[in-house]
Amino acid sequence: MGFFDFVKSAGEKLFGAKDAEAASEAAAAAPDDQAAQANLAQINREAGDAIESYIKSQDLTVTGLTVNFDGSTGVVTVFGVAADQSTKEKVLLCCGNVNGVAQVNDQMSVDQSEPEGSFYTVESGDTLSKIAKEQYGDANKYMEIFEANKPMLSSPDRIYPGQVLRIPA
Repeated sequence: MGFFDFVKSAGEKLFGAKDAEAASEAAAAAPDDQAAQANLAQINREAGDAIESYIKSQDLTVTGLTVNFDGSTGVVTVFGVAADQSTKEKVLLCCGNVNGVAQVNDQMSVDQSEPEGSFYTVESGDTLSKIAKEQYGDANKYMEIFEANKPMLSSPDRIYPGQVLRIPA
């Protein structure tokens, strides 16, 4: 549990830039402006629902999955119980690898504990082989990283700067 940092300007575009701008404007409005605050709450709810739908589209099953988004800070808070550590980490990546998300507040638990993986932020010029060489000392272990990030990755050749990947233990 805790906070994980992500690159706010990288990732899946699940909600529009106009929504993010509206959230910032509503957050900056006077706290007693009830219309602006209601608008902010609606935008945040829709963004949280979009992230939750994205997680479900990846066939990641979490009991009691709830996703909340705060557009004024770019923070996603995710709750639920994952079957295992791998699923939990993939859910965190689904939440964080979304354009507009700067941090994920992990409030999840797991049914079966196992060693935690680590996270790696892709840099310009990275390949899965290069990352595998750096993380494991063996470039040929790139498929382990690819498999650990499925179904979010559809091909070992399709990673982008700013994307955060799961590196299994």
